[in-house]
Amino acid sequence: QVQLVESGGGWVQPGGSLRLSCAASGDIVSAMGWYRQAPGKERDLVAAITSGNRTDYADSVKGRFTISRDNAKNTVSLRMNSLKPEDTARYYCYAKRLFTTYWGQGAQVSVSS
Repeated sequence: QVQLVESGGGWVQPGGSLRLSCAASGDIVSAMGWYRQAPGKERDLVAAITSGNRTDYADSVKGRFTISRDNAKNTVSLRMNSLKPEDTARYYCYAKRLFTTYWGQGAQVSVSS
């Protein structure tokens, strides 16, 4: 079993920055990352990182978001710069172990003036 606890998020004006963090407890996980879901829309991948630190980003966040992880602490972070109103969503941390995907409770990110 894996439990995920997220922190960070909040409200910021356009152009601002926020950081999300997620700590995984329990069994060791492989891939970790973040999805986001805006009201009325599907949950979409934002960024992912493997245990070997290979990263993948949605085209909409490339160059603005940076994902990183600490394998020793089983944590993953998402640094979000140059935030836009369209980045407003609930962000969900996920972690994979074997054939199971675990999810965090979500953290709200709101970008508006």
